[in-house]
Parts: sequence; structure tokens; C-alpha cells
Amino acid sequence: MLGFGILDATVFAFFVASWMGYHAVVESSLFGRRSLNQMMHAYRGVWVEQMLRRDVRMVDTQITASLQNGTAFFASTSLFAIGGALTFLRATEDVMTLFSDLPFGINTTRMQWELKVVGLVVIFTYAFFKFAWSYRLFNYAAILLGATPPPPEAESDEARAHVVRLTGMLTDAGRQFNRGQRAFFFALAYVGWFVSPIALLATTTAVLLVMAQRQFSSPAHDALVTSERKEGLHGAAESPTSER
Repeated sequence: MLGFGILDATVFAFFVASWMGYHAVVESSLFGRRSLNQMMHAYRGVWVEQMLRRDVRMVDTQITASLQNGTAFFASTSLFAIGGALTFLRATEDVMTLFSDLPFGINTTRMQWELKVVGLVVIFTYAFFKFAWSYRLFNYAAILLGATPPPPEAESDEARAHVVRLTGMLTDAGRQFNRGQRAFFFALAYVGWFVSPIALLATTTAVLLVMAQRQFSSPAHDALVTSERKEGLHGAAESPTSER
């Protein structure tokens, strides 16, 4: 396969399958509903519900602006990363000579090196499109935020429909941002391939473990789970289930 051996092809397939599999588990599976990302999507709806009843919404506009700024930072970083990766193509001979002198001694051909660099460019380009689209969606959300009905109309049908629209826009913007950030993480794993296929296997596994830990057993995840349990117990205590 384009000068790559069976081991390279197998490990690269494992890399792609890991990315796609993680994406499917976190975003589409029942198990993924308990991930940190999915729980935060639910809190976006809570935020919009609370915002609908506020007379002054300056805090909400500041939150939206901060989300836009963070997304713009990552979009700009993606462009720098693309430029840096393309530099490797312009200086292939120099880079290969430099790496061959290192203790681990990368053994690769020019074509293999350039194909690996192209793959890295593709990953960062994917990330840029995700961050750029996320930024645009946050702009749309800011417009919808400005079009939110005033508090006296909070219980109207139009206000309820607007909550659904704004929540959906914010959720999709957050989802696109998460996909772009996920591409950054897997780009770090992909760098291992420049050393050897075994290194790619190790870095991909490490990235998967770190991301899974953050989504399903990190302190941030536990904080949300604990708060939801307390709210459930509190609600059960205040809602009698039998006649006394």
C-alpha cells in the first residue's frame, strides 16, 4: 500500500477505527449519553430556559462572546498547524536527515514521509473546518439570543419554540467544536506514526484512554453526576408519592 508494509496499514486502520469508534460511542450510543459532552449539551437547554426569564441578559451575551473567542482561537491555531505541517513538505530532505540522526532513528522513504505529512495536513484541515463552522454557529446563536422574547412573554408558544431553536443552535455549535478538538487530540496520536507503527499504536491507545477518562470518569464528569443525583433525591423528597 503506497510503499507501506502490512504493519503500517494495520496500525493505521486501528487509528482510523479508534477515531470513528470513539466518535460513534460518544455522540450516537446510549452509553455516550452519560459522557461529559452530552451532559453539557443538556445544560445548554437549562441555560436558555433561565435566560428566557431574565430581564437583563448581559451575562448571556458575555458567555456567548467567550464561546466565540475560544472557538476563534482554535480555528486560528488550526491554520498555524496546517502551515507548520506544510513546511515539512518543503524541507523533507532536511527533516529526514535530522530525524535519522536521532537515537530512535526513523526508517522511512521520502514518499512515506510525505504521505504521512499529507495525512497530518488533512487532520488539521478537518479541525479548521469544524472550528470555523462552530464559530459561525455561535454567531447565529448570538443573533437568536438577541431575538429572544422579553420575560413577560416567557410562557408563550413563540418563546417556547425560540428556546428550542436557540438550544439546538448552541448544541450544534458545541458539537462541532468538540469534533474539532477531538481532531487535535488524534493529531497528537498520529504524530507517533512518524516514529514507527508501534509508536502510532501506543499513542493512539494513550489518547483513547485519556479522552475516555475525561468523558466518563473525570472530576468534571463526577461533579455533574453527583449534582444530578442530589437534585433527584431533593425532588423525590419534595414530591410525595403516597397519601399520608
